Parts: sequence; structure tokens; C-alpha cells
Amino acid sequence: MLSIYVKEVILLSRIGAIEAGGTKMVLAVGNKRGTLEECKEIPTLNPIACVRTIVEWFSSRNIDALGVGAFGPTCVNPNDPRFGRILETPKTAWRYFNFYEALADGLHVPIGYDTDVNGACLGESTFGAAKDLNHVVYVTVGTGIGAGVMINGQLLHGMLHAEAGHIKVAKLQKDFGESVCPYHKSCLEGMASGPSIEHRWGKKPIELTDQLEVWDIESSYLAEGLATYILCYSPQRIILGGGVMHQKQLFPLIRRKTLEELGGYVLTPELADIDSYIVPAGCGGNQGILGALELGYRALV
Repeated sequence: MLSIYVKEVILLSRIGAIEAGGTKMVLAVGNKRGTLEECKEIPTLNPIACVRTIVEWFSSRNIDALGVGAFGPTCVNPNDPRFGRILETPKTAWRYFNFYEALADGLHVPIGYDTDVNGACLGESTFGAAKDLNHVVYVTVGTGIGAGVMINGQLLHGMLHAEAGHIKVAKLQKDFGESVCPYHKSCLEGMASGPSIEHRWGKKPIELTDQLEVWDIESSYLAEGLATYILCYSPQRIILGGGVMHQKQLFPLIRRKTLEELGGYVLTPELADIDSYIVPAGCGGNQGILGALELGYRALV
């Protein structure tokens, strides 16, 4: 009976969650069931000011644990002396800042820490479009492109974490645009992120909805990336989120072109039902904060 009681107490624990993006941070309090009781957005300013605001907000809400999905690159290996630090980010004020340690020192609760896109992958596999699946790829296509990867129910880590948004893609002959990635001449993020679309066409994606050529090029790059993920990770489902994927006309194009990229080499029931295989995010835009909630819960147990 005691174990049942303890389990119920943990299920009712108040969990704090942070979706820490490069532009804004979402703070929330909720529980294991995915109920969000309260949310707050703050701008991602300098780290000292952000942490001060975060600690003050959560300290008055009596949380039992905290989950953090942080923008990267960041170290997510607890055995690495750099664990919890933001690494080579363009946001120079945050470079090498120990985000985890600052939060732990301020809040004194168990903390689950991972990347923002891994957190979103966890949110989708726990509450959303990949619920109850163990092999999942979540891709966000927005200001940047990132991929969260879950293998055998575990978020993929290694020497760092997957930087699958920077895989190389072949530049299309009909594409007059150039990569916006400062590191790579032709990577997926450089050729297909929101800023790439704006750089190529001189307008934001939302202003280009009816321009078929825009989405023909965009879907070709994304399909090449997804085919690579399928060959490397063999996911049971791929979920696409982020601002660019609000352009729903992309989905049928991406699905068709992904199958073309695979060339019939991979034949599975999942790919035979491609409309159910490559799908939009299923958490109403809350996959990141819900994943952070689950990270906090896992740190508690």
C-alpha cells in the first residue's frame, strides 16, 4: 500500500518546466498527467537576469522538481564536467554559462535537463502525435532546424546530442539561394529554415503561402533530410513542428518526395501509410513545455 501511496503522491507533485529558446523562455507549472496549471513567457536576455527571474517565479510556486529543455548546443551528459553548460551559441552572453548549476543553486530541487528539441520529442512521445511509440524523430523547422531523436524509449545522447539539423543536403540546380548557416555551405538548416526562406525570397514564409515554387524547393530539402533520418534512425513516426510547418501545404509534398528519395529501398507498413507516418505535431504547440514537464517528473522519480 505504501508504494501505491508514494506513486500517487509523485503523480500529484508540482513540476516546474522551462522551454528555454534563444528568443524567449516559457515557464510553467504542471503535473505528470500533462496538466499545465500556470504559464509565463519571458525574453531570453542575459543569463543572470533570466535566472534571477526564473528562480523568483518558481520559488513562489513550491515546485517539487524542474525540467529544462534548453537551446543549444549544450552539454547533456551528466558525467561530463561541462554538463548543463550552454556551449558554442551565437548568443555570446550565454556562451559557456552553466544554466543547470545556476538553476540548481537557486531552486534546490531535482532537475531534468536536455535540449529544447529533445524535450519536444519527449513531449510528443508522452502526450502527442507519437504517444506510446519508442522510436521517434521530432523535427522543428523554424528559426533553425533541429531534430530530437528517441531510440528504444530513450532520448539520443552521445558525445553531445544529435545536431541533425546540420546534415548536408544537395543544393538544387533551380535554387538561386545561398545557405544562411555560418558553418556550412549546404546544410538542411542553412537551406530550409525560416531565415533561409526569407533570405532566398525576400519575404517571411507567412507572406509566401501561395507561391508554389517556394514550397517546391522547401519540401525537396526537407524530404532529403527526412529520408536520411529514416535510413539512419528507422523511426516508427516522424513529427514535424515549428513555425514553417504551419504551411500545411508542405506535408503532402514532403511525404511524396520522401518516398521518392528512398527509391523503394525501405518497404514497411509504416511507409505504406505515409500520411500517418510523417505528421504534424500533436500537442497544440505545447510539445516543448510538456516535454520539459516530463523531464522534471523523471528527475523526481
